[in-house]
Amino acid sequence: MNNEASVQCWIYRSPRQIEMYLYLAKPDAFDEMLPAPLLKRFGTPALVMELDLHPGRQLAREDINQVLENLRTHGYHLQLPPNINPMLYQGE
Repeated sequence: MNNEASVQCWIYRSPRQIEMYLYLAKPDAFDEMLPAPLLKRFGTPALVMELDLHPGRQLAREDINQVLENLRTHGYHLQLPPNINPMLYQGE
């Protein structure tokens, strides 16, 4: 593994939206990294975990290359909830 390609990140969950997560390149750097409207919508972040990300690592629902690019260029990556089909709950 190439250390230059590695990025340390901190992952936070949103208290307002189930399955919405925020990856940050610096711990607790909300005011520094995030646009104010995003932080307001996200709510008070709750730390879930710290990860060392690299191109070979797999993430459950996100493209690792996109996450790494966003962390490097913007300092954060927002993981939105998956699309849920409400018809599924009605048996259709």
